[in-house]
Amino acid sequence: MCLLLLLLLLLPLPQLPRLLLHHHPILLRVAMLYSLAIGRNVRWAFADIVCDYLLGQNSCALYLSLRYHLLHPDYLYYRIRELQKNFKLRVVLCHVDVEDVVKPLLEVTKTALLHDCTLLCGWSLEECGRYLETIKVYENKPADLIQGQMDTDYLSRLNHALTTIRHVNKTDVVTLGSTFGTLASIMDASMEDLARCPGIGERKVKRLYDTFHEPFKRVISSNPPVPETPILKEAEPCSASEATEAEKDTEDTSKRRKKEPEMNVKSALTAAFARYAGKISKKSTKSKGKERGGTSAAAEPVAATKNSKEGVET
Repeated sequence: MCLLLLLLLLLPLPQLPRLLLHHHPILLRVAMLYSLAIGRNVRWAFADIVCDYLLGQNSCALYLSLRYHLLHPDYLYYRIRELQKNFKLRVVLCHVDVEDVVKPLLEVTKTALLHDCTLLCGWSLEECGRYLETIKVYENKPADLIQGQMDTDYLSRLNHALTTIRHVNKTDVVTLGSTFGTLASIMDASMEDLARCPGIGERKVKRLYDTFHEPFKRVISSNPPVPETPILKEAEPCSASEATEAEKDTEDTSKRRKKEPEMNVKSALTAAFARYAGKISKKSTKSKGKERGGTSAAAEPVAATKNSKEGVET
């Protein structure tokens, strides 16, 4: 207690939060010869551990130099296998210290993805050390700290959705919301209805209408332009069988395009909501069936005891 009071009195105020927040240091494997410039914001210490850097209770990091990877391509695989599945967050900290990085970085990326590891690349030892410090500082922070805050009211959500369309501003969103009321009504509106709104010109009307009614897939023309070729005098005429085959191919492609329904924003949203409603209804029916099965199973032993009592009385 006395030592803690002396530290509080002797240390300057900016260093107090660091000492109190980062009580547990980053643990380094004994085989690591350097600490990647760690020590500005967090403390570190050597320990007998499997990973190269122990960043928390469920997070660790492996250090890899691309220059070393070119000499020992299987090193990363064996190091990841030694970790097994003892950590939720497994970081592969790759130090890019070669000029030709395309092939070795592709190999490291494949290995990290196949073994469920997070790959972080740094072009200097200071940058790699900053990555480790940041992970350690945010060890106990909630995940929604870096998540963007979304407003809960309907107007702000409508504003966020419609302003992604080019040339549509917040004033236009207020006008559309007061005129049509809901986003579904705006999507169902015709170009004439949209043009009646004050402050929305022809260009904005066309943008809005095309956004909600254009198909996702671009329709390729059935008759693509054929490049002009010079006519040869001694060219052989095309046979009748080849001409019929070409006509059949064009007919098949046109039939396939007719069978495939055009998907736009509105139809995609309705299909997604229908699937979601179907999943919810299936879950509710399953839960009801389980409840009925439990009540019937509870009723069977009661009936059996009644029958046994009747048999004893007789």
